[in-house]
Amino acid sequence: MSFTAMRSIALAAVLGLASALPAAAETDWDLSIAWPVGNFHVKNAQTFADKVKAVTGGEVVITVHPGGALGLKGPETMVAVRDGIVPIADILLNQQVGEAPFLGIESVPYLASGYDELALLQKFARPIYERIAARFNQKILYIVPWPGQAVYSKRRIATLGDLDGLKIRVVDKNGYQFFSKLGAAPLQLPWGEVVPSLASGAIEGVTTSSSSGVDGKFWEFLGYMNRFNWQSASNMVNVNLDAWNALSPANRAAIEKLARTLEPRFWQVSKDEDKRNLKILADHGIEITSPSPALKAGLLKVAHGMWDDFIATVGPDAADVIAKYRAAAGK
Repeated sequence: MSFTAMRSIALAAVLGLASALPAAAETDWDLSIAWPVGNFHVKNAQTFADKVKAVTGGEVVITVHPGGALGLKGPETMVAVRDGIVPIADILLNQQVGEAPFLGIESVPYLASGYDELALLQKFARPIYERIAARFNQKILYIVPWPGQAVYSKRRIATLGDLDGLKIRVVDKNGYQFFSKLGAAPLQLPWGEVVPSLASGAIEGVTTSSSSGVDGKFWEFLGYMNRFNWQSASNMVNVNLDAWNALSPANRAAIEKLARTLEPRFWQVSKDEDKRNLKILADHGIEITSPSPALKAGLLKVAHGMWDDFIATVGPDAADVIAKYRAAAGK
């Protein structure tokens, strides 16, 4: 056999092998997410990643990195996306108030309690969120809320006095101010530091959702959960604009359509997870209560005073959104 013939056969074999391999992705994105494997936000992100691959014909592949595996803590995530340190990330809105104070609007105490009120608030706040995202060189793909914020503790909380001196973890500035006014001793911590702080005794209470209570196996440290439902909190999944604009128009359109379709489904996942996790907590011995009318009245008295404080601090955008929301909600 001639050398030319042998070379032709070898080339054909290589081409045949190449055609049998999957097509290389046009884009590979690493998605940073702080929450552990099993958390519903992680599951949502994986569902989104799987469907992005499908709707783009494998040209865009997203790899989800849960548990803060990429080394980012919550408050620095939006800046990391802006700077292209990661192309896409799950970002807790109210942890970004150091960069954009308006993003703390959902966590203003008792402004929006529960999914229905939060959906109404977001109707007015979402355009501001998107404007802020653009200013930070990123695009919001979808936003999904956590279940309402409860207070976990070692001792039962039945009165305002039971909060006196309670060393409690809070997520953001609004939480710090609220629990300080209530007489507690709040400490602002990202999620990755919560369980170690419980184990060491640095904190003796946590305000967070039912989901995080299960994620952190709080029954190993705490015995009570009072469903204050005092604060709403949402995560947004944002993509760096440079990475986004590098996609083909067809892929951008497909991903935008997918995100619009999935967002309401992801909200329902959050609601279903809340019910499931409340049962898990109860089954593990956590005593679950709700505030008495007297306790609720005391909480609301402190909370309402913070609404005007937030407006005064943040400015016209907050004033406009809160006024429109309160008129629509009758609050």
